[in-house]
Amino acid sequence: MTTTKPSSTLKILNDPAAEGARIMTICNSCRYCEGYCAVFPAMERRLNFAEADINYLANLCHNCAECYYACQYAPPHEFAVNVPQMFAEVRARSYKKYAMWMGGKVSPVAVIIALIIVGAMAFLPGLRLTDSAALPAANFYEIVPHRSMVTLFSVLAAFIFIAHLIGFLRFWRETGEGLARFFTPSALLQAARDVLTLKNLSSSGAGCTYPGEHHSNARRVFHHFMFYGFALCFASTSVAALYHFSGRIAPYPYLSLPVVLGTLGGIGLLIGPVGLYALKRKRDVQIVDQTQDRSELTLLVLLVLTSATGLLLMMLRETAAMGALLRIHLAVMMILFLTLPYGKFVHGIYRTAALVRSALESARGQNQSGGQSH
Repeated sequence: MTTTKPSSTLKILNDPAAEGARIMTICNSCRYCEGYCAVFPAMERRLNFAEADINYLANLCHNCAECYYACQYAPPHEFAVNVPQMFAEVRARSYKKYAMWMGGKVSPVAVIIALIIVGAMAFLPGLRLTDSAALPAANFYEIVPHRSMVTLFSVLAAFIFIAHLIGFLRFWRETGEGLARFFTPSALLQAARDVLTLKNLSSSGAGCTYPGEHHSNARRVFHHFMFYGFALCFASTSVAALYHFSGRIAPYPYLSLPVVLGTLGGIGLLIGPVGLYALKRKRDVQIVDQTQDRSELTLLVLLVLTSATGLLLMMLRETAAMGALLRIHLAVMMILFLTLPYGKFVHGIYRTAALVRSALESARGQNQSGGQSH
């Protein structure tokens, strides 16, 4: 379902925050959609909408689009109320605002750096370029030494953590909440439940109106495959690290915990991104910001490539293809790592923080004004 977006004499062009304030003022007078998701109760706790408020509400929005299809003021009405698209535009700008360096973009520089690192791996101390067909038990560390691999990815992991931490702190500081408030147990628990169940995409079990106006749980299911696939892969790496430092050296048997977790996670990271891409091709363009397509597609492709090369590496680890597959898999992972702070992945950081703030506000039950909580 693709339609041409009509123009409106009321829409505030080139200023997503001002347009957001205009639309939220209309929504706050109507309140027809107050039961759809967490956004509208948070909106109703406000009398005015500063840029900080709009950024917060935009990151609280899960883009389920139910409000768009239910709205009597949606295009072609002259009010042109399009909450999902407006919030998508605001989110994109907020990602750039909070990000560390590179203007918040998935920069080609990141890809170039990753390729240089991969090329340099041939010169890492202790690296052997022995044909893996001659290696006993498919030993990955004969291709890339364990110390070199751990050092490299530890640096990348530290970079990702710092970049995400800076983005989170910038977002949270803008809310006016003290940092200690973020760690309120009840709010964290509520936000964790919402994140792990994707409650705001459920619409009481009917699912969201995506890719079109009919309810479906497909988007929620594919997001679960991707999220839990990523989590299982992380768990696999963590367990393997514990095994290594306890003296159990890789490679591990196919039915060992690290391999089983990694295999299940890899399958999830294939099903989830491919399913989300299939839905994306059928979406209603009225409810999205198409300028973000490159960022979203970059993440989906890198997740699929990371999963596919990892699964192939596991299946062919005792063949002559192991060495080449290992290098390709590490290269894809490095590109993924370097782009994580500057692509669609960051929405999980800010959305989680927004859900914590929503839980705090809901517990206080107070009206807010101007984006500050007291």
